[in-house]
Amino acid sequence: MSDLFVRKATGMVRSWSVFDAFIYAFFSINLVTLGFYSFSQMYYFGGGMIPALIISAIFIIFEVVVYASLIAVMPRSGGDYVWQTRVFGGGIGFILSITGWWFTLWLWTPIYGDMLRQIVLTPLLGAFGFQQAAVWIAGSGTPLFVCSLLTLLFVALVIFLGMKSYARVQKYSFYAGMLGLLIVLVLLFTGSPEKFKAGLDANSASYFGTSGSLYEPTAQAGVDAFASTPLMGGSFGLIMVTLPYLVFFNLWPNWGATLYGEVRGATDYKRNFSGMAWALVATTMLGIIFFLGVQKTIGWDFYVQSNAAWWNYAWGYVTEAPPLPVWPNPAMLAVFLTDNRLIQIIVLLLMSTWWFGWAGTLFLSSTRVIFAAAFDRLLPEKAAELNDRGTPVNAMLYMILPAVLVAALYAYDVAGFKSITLAATQGIAIMYFGTAVAAIILPYKKKELYEASPIAKMKVAGIPLITVAGLIFGGFLLFLLVEWFFDPWLNSGGVPPGLYGISFANTNSIIFLGSCYAIAAAIYYGFKSKRKSEGIDMDKVTSEIPVE
Repeated sequence: MSDLFVRKATGMVRSWSVFDAFIYAFFSINLVTLGFYSFSQMYYFGGGMIPALIISAIFIIFEVVVYASLIAVMPRSGGDYVWQTRVFGGGIGFILSITGWWFTLWLWTPIYGDMLRQIVLTPLLGAFGFQQAAVWIAGSGTPLFVCSLLTLLFVALVIFLGMKSYARVQKYSFYAGMLGLLIVLVLLFTGSPEKFKAGLDANSASYFGTSGSLYEPTAQAGVDAFASTPLMGGSFGLIMVTLPYLVFFNLWPNWGATLYGEVRGATDYKRNFSGMAWALVATTMLGIIFFLGVQKTIGWDFYVQSNAAWWNYAWGYVTEAPPLPVWPNPAMLAVFLTDNRLIQIIVLLLMSTWWFGWAGTLFLSSTRVIFAAAFDRLLPEKAAELNDRGTPVNAMLYMILPAVLVAALYAYDVAGFKSITLAATQGIAIMYFGTAVAAIILPYKKKELYEASPIAKMKVAGIPLITVAGLIFGGFLLFLLVEWFFDPWLNSGGVPPGLYGISFANTNSIIFLGSCYAIAAAIYYGFKSKRKSEGIDMDKVTSEIPVE
């Protein structure tokens, strides 16, 4: 067996605790980054946000069951890649996982960069009195590209330092971020609408150089942008079609599944499940509390309208900037409830740690998939090399270098490149669907492996729990994919084209995704042919589970 792989063992060290894995899962469905960002873009839906959040969490808990089970059976670095290639064989598993975890993740770089400037830099620059810099950094083009490069530098640094150092970064960020969020919630629940309106005008003038009253003009700009999303209410059908956009935020409690070759106790199903499930439950509860706090003090209608005003401008539907010339960051709006500038700065600094604790998720998981494929000899063997900190640095370069180009294409919207970005979610969801199918058939396709695993006795009416969970999660993913690809709500009105913008009507997105699958297939069959000429049977490689 040792001759099949690059070396006898992967060399990965189990340096993370289950608590480290929990924090990673918690940050992967990050309320303050992905959450605030996604919520702000969902201004034109008819389904209530709170019921949509709850229903999505119910479906996603079956995702947690699937991934906790697969980790317990095969706790290896590479996650989806390892499971799919061992259940399906090399071709399908390689193509799906490499596209989902490698190629499409480049598209997330400018999104992470956008969140760096909107969540961290813009409000802090304003708080410190740099009005012009704050407004400039929130603009399009070069500011976004600069922030994307800063993101890549930070991500490269924290990944290079290794898993132990990364665990410390995310742990400190977790504690600081939770303290900041607690203060934000206290401000929201103890404030009043009148105090918010006064604070909005005074602090926007101080932060960004605005003048006059902002509340009514901002609300009107949102109305003009067709802001409509309710906090509660809407029919069940309207709530369901809200989910395919909402999951951009909360579909990722399993994001660390590729890292479980480096987590102690990874064969324990209950510990795996608890870590991911508590991350999902805690984030869902915090999201509901946040929504209610917004409703009490900022006003839900104004929150939706202010976001609509910003994104209607940022997406190019109108040319005139909204009265509030920056993204209405909820943490920033909350600190406007106090007149104490020092408290404002402290809270904004604490809230910025949500981004720093989360940023490494951009590429950390992806490097393990590239590493696993290289260890199987399906990519250049250099990508399987580790530095003295256990980091696959060459695999990291495979992520970072192309991401620079992608960031530039997005920032300057070359050939309409911005429209491609959400294809990243599609690519990952298709890969997840492959994993759901692998989970369904695992007890039958890999019977000996399954029966020797800690989940073998977990059944529902005599059917393996992993199969039942895989069917439910796979069904949910199929619903998402149908909505995304066919988007039955396409229109030519004043709202974005369709609800999701990534249907077959978005030819840029479809061409990009199709090209990714074609390139992945070419890489797989190219390396399979090369290894065959070297006397290595790749079918045997992908039938064995590598030693950690």
